Amino acid sequence: MSTLVIVESPSKIKSLSKYLGADYVILASYGHVRDLVPKTGAVDTDNDFAMKYQLIERNERHVDAIVRAAKKADLILLATDPDREGEAIAWHLSEILAEKKITPKKPVARIEFHEITQSAILHAVAHPRQITMPLVDAQQARRALDYLVGFNLSPLLWRKISPGLSAGRVQSPALRLIVERELEIEKFIAREYWTIHLDSHKNNQPFAAKLVQFAGEKLGQFSVPDTESQQNVLAQLAQFGTGTVTRVEKKRKSRNAAAPFTTSTLQQEAVRKLGMTTDRAMRTAQQLYEGIDTGGGAMGLITYMRTDSVNLSREALDDVRGYIQANFSADYLPAAPVYFRNKAKNTQEAHEAIRPTAIARTPESVRQFLTLDQARLYEMIWKRTLACQMSPAQFDTVSLDIAVGSDANLFRATGQTLIFPGFIAVYQENQDDATEEDDESKLPVLAEGETIPVDKLMGEQHFTQPPPRYTEASLVKTLEEHGIGRPSTYTSIISTLQDREYVELDKKRFTPTPTGRLVNCFLTTHFTSYVDYDFTAKLEDKLDDVANNEMKYLPLLHEFWDGFSSTLSAKADVERGCPMDDEPCPKCGAKLFLQASKRGLFIGCSGYPTCDYTRPLNGGNEEGPVVLGSDPATGSDILLLNGRYGWYVQVGATPEDKKIKPRRASWPKTMPHELADLPTALRLLSLPRDVGVHPDTGLTIVANIGRFGPYLQHDGKFKSIPKDDDVYTIVLPRALEVLLMERAPRVGAPAGKPLGNHPEDGKAVTLNEGRYGWYVKHGSVNATIPKDSKPDEITLEIALPLLAERASKGKPVRKKAAPKTAAVKKPAAKKIAVKKAPVKKAVVKKPAAKKAVAE
Repeated sequence: MSTLVIVESPSKIKSLSKYLGADYVILASYGHVRDLVPKTGAVDTDNDFAMKYQLIERNERHVDAIVRAAKKADLILLATDPDREGEAIAWHLSEILAEKKITPKKPVARIEFHEITQSAILHAVAHPRQITMPLVDAQQARRALDYLVGFNLSPLLWRKISPGLSAGRVQSPALRLIVERELEIEKFIAREYWTIHLDSHKNNQPFAAKLVQFAGEKLGQFSVPDTESQQNVLAQLAQFGTGTVTRVEKKRKSRNAAAPFTTSTLQQEAVRKLGMTTDRAMRTAQQLYEGIDTGGGAMGLITYMRTDSVNLSREALDDVRGYIQANFSADYLPAAPVYFRNKAKNTQEAHEAIRPTAIARTPESVRQFLTLDQARLYEMIWKRTLACQMSPAQFDTVSLDIAVGSDANLFRATGQTLIFPGFIAVYQENQDDATEEDDESKLPVLAEGETIPVDKLMGEQHFTQPPPRYTEASLVKTLEEHGIGRPSTYTSIISTLQDREYVELDKKRFTPTPTGRLVNCFLTTHFTSYVDYDFTAKLEDKLDDVANNEMKYLPLLHEFWDGFSSTLSAKADVERGCPMDDEPCPKCGAKLFLQASKRGLFIGCSGYPTCDYTRPLNGGNEEGPVVLGSDPATGSDILLLNGRYGWYVQVGATPEDKKIKPRRASWPKTMPHELADLPTALRLLSLPRDVGVHPDTGLTIVANIGRFGPYLQHDGKFKSIPKDDDVYTIVLPRALEVLLMERAPRVGAPAGKPLGNHPEDGKAVTLNEGRYGWYVKHGSVNATIPKDSKPDEITLEIALPLLAERASKGKPVRKKAAPKTAAVKKPAAKKIAVKKAPVKKAVVKKPAAKKAVAE
């Protein structure tokens, strides 16, 4: 008997052929085969939302091949993917076969498998079923909703904002998330605060503690709000050279492994740990699922990658626990299997989590058959699956209080030591933003009543930080938490926002474009409920109810369309643009609107043409620059302005003659501009400064800040200023000493941050900071990290491909220097250098106490 098996992807054909044999013909649909006609009326709202389909042009030849094969087959098996989209594709194929009069003459059945292995495929073929119509109805309802929103709302955007714009049912709430985060950042006002720290030691082991109580009062975040306050605290504590340990508390803590991967957590971790985009991660996972030739024929290496379940099958649990038992000591295997519960909304528990199809197939055993991306992603999935069934990691934590002067002044030190690695021996989850708790260190053994030396007291300046912009990982996590979209749609949501140029990915974080902000403003003003997070999530809940056969899809569509069509009619005649409710027109007092033109976005008066007030969107502060005070030398105002490259300070107003350059200095990015004051501005404007005349040469010594930090310049030579000296206050005698210092011989770069060991030779891979920026190092190979990557985001998984690419290019060839020619040296123009102020630290050094300390 001849059987036709229809799959979605041609990549599966080779794998299935291996298991099914010569009596089975396997063809691919290449994804969806039909879609709504791309014109008005494709969903007939007057005829019970009847949907008009047409063949997708690029897949017509594949459909023709399927029809020809179906005519020759005795049995047709629809083996599309095990989700709503796959069920809908199976239904569309059955409808096409019925239109061609092939069915019901020939039997058609649906088969489902979640991994491409011999046992899974043979089990699916032996247990065919009928198409599950509630799943098809849920998919059609989703498609109809997306069509109704897009085809009706987009034309309104064309008329009221700009041609070519579009809106989506799920993409619009996602855009709102990004825009609202940007607005939070813009409205954020930084607040200064200080923390007070103590450095001490025991038996040559240094440690630090933080002041938590002063003068009997518990310190909050803003208890020490400014420089003057921290100087006062330090002055009162500086008289004490020792401290007394008043409390030592030890606890045993455990940390559990993360659950096995769902679609969203896989995307998040691939972004954080591997530096992939969500789209790249899903494409790579699709390849691992559909089948890789590992020498004995193609086979699927992981289970289906579109799932929101954290469950593992009984067989998978047994395999993983068996592997742990065989390869680790008994302590690493819990007494019973570890089970996890989903935390996200709209979770479907029917599917399994993403896992290897065989845990015995280690990353090392298949690495030679995989691309770099495939190998990295497979290793991450394999390790996460193994770790989820291992024992918790165990830590000994220590917390101690140190009284300085009296019990009214308490410093607290915390530390932790890993006692038993447990799952950490295999895998540790990455985080978007590290916390202070992640940075604990090991403390020396101390006892209550023990006296310790106060080596140093210092204050550390901080500023509160705005909420971070979304990364791909954090956006996916937030979408999932809000119940917006489904696991299979997260990647398309992100790519659609980027394709429409509503958002940009800058340094791996999303910022809305002006167009994105305008579209969001219009939608949140006029279609508030339809970009509401709860409304979108509740609609997803109802689609789940349809899929679970708990609700029919027609009442859902009627309910949505009745409200949406009424809102469309009511908004047909709204004014162009988006109203600026918080700002009236300065010329006539009428309402201002944010609008679009061929030259970009602008703010214009609603009274046009009677009132012609307009200004560019980024037209600056209407109130003009901020006056910080007067320049003591000239009497001119010291101004704080915002320019193309950020905030800066300037002496006097900008002259009309552009050839005249006023004195300017960039405002340090490490210091919020809201805290700008006259003393700081004058310090910034004081550079470069003349320190004095060198007694031997008669030439001036200049202090300045350059690309590599503070330095002294004398007689054409440069000398870095030591960290303990201040570029603003260094005096001539000290400058002469610095100029005489011999450069320390370079005996090798300082050890970098260890990232792990290279899988090929076991040697360390480290992250290092060099003269030209950050790089990763393995043996003699150095590889620069990408400019858009932050050093704290670099992991071993990101470093390995960078090193491999660098090693493949060999050592850089140095060009021979061109012959020198005599040149007339022009005197360099004097530049105003800016100190990018580091975090201020006021330090009071105390001599170490005598070492007659109780051990």
